[in-house]
Amino acid sequence: MTPENPAIDDWAARVIDETVPAALAGERIDRIVSIIADIPRAAASSLIEAAAVKLDGHLVVAGKVKAREGQKLVVDLSLLPRKQLPFAEPEIALEVVYFDEDLIVLNKQAGVVVHPGAGNPTGTLVNAALARFPEIADVGDPFRPGVVHRLDAGTTGLMMMARTRRAYEALVDALARRVVSRRYLALVWGHMSAVSGVIDAPLGRDQRDPTKMAVVADGKTARTNYEVRRAFNSPVPCSLLECGLETGRTHQIRIHLATLGHSVVGDSIYGGARSVLSSPRPMLHATSLSFDHPISGKQMSFSAELPADFAGVLKKCS
Repeated sequence: MTPENPAIDDWAARVIDETVPAALAGERIDRIVSIIADIPRAAASSLIEAAAVKLDGHLVVAGKVKAREGQKLVVDLSLLPRKQLPFAEPEIALEVVYFDEDLIVLNKQAGVVVHPGAGNPTGTLVNAALARFPEIADVGDPFRPGVVHRLDAGTTGLMMMARTRRAYEALVDALARRVVSRRYLALVWGHMSAVSGVIDAPLGRDQRDPTKMAVVADGKTARTNYEVRRAFNSPVPCSLLECGLETGRTHQIRIHLATLGHSVVGDSIYGGARSVLSSPRPMLHATSLSFDHPISGKQMSFSAELPADFAGVLKKCS
């Protein structure tokens, strides 16, 4: 059940003012608005109908209009229906590894989205956390309360949330300074050419498919280190890697490994889904998390065993 009173949405008060990038040239305006504003296609269409979208200063009257690279796009998001703040959903499972008065460490399950967004208004990790820790509602972004970093929906394992504003600010700062250690296990196709290494390749929006990310020359700095834990030959060559994030970009590990020709097993978006070794999701697990406590400064270290589905896929390998 949702709350009776919708929240005032400060986000929807902003205006998007951007130039159409090459990656979206020739696309329909309703699709471009959907991608840039991170809203459903239907919401983008409703904005066009509400006279909230302009292209080169002229009102867009139909979503099928196609844009050219370099055109100026202005979208008034204030005409969107008010977004609703996340609410508690106690029926959603929440595996708490550790908590104190300032922070929470969770073991995220497969298929769970971290916070509400386009296409996932409810049923998220945030909704579950609000049921047990209602005070996080006032911490950080009100539409993703307590969240200081995220895991992809298909990725399992450790992530932390803040319970207080002071912890939130300290943890966000620690992540920005890259003093939080996040280690992942990834099962990838093939054998690596080196037993360890660092992948240093900037990431940005894919020029061919704007809904995906890719290695691009003018992207944001991204560095991933890896070490081969085990190499398998059957049923096909594949490798179990331990990866570390030196930066935290969207889909970073998945893209970096795919760029080397070693996609994560089960990753249908970045070329890792193959029938020869079927997997229910990308075989990527956040196995360890280490950081200094945001208030006491005490060193905190946590680990999470492989979930059953990941362990089951590994059993097929030898």
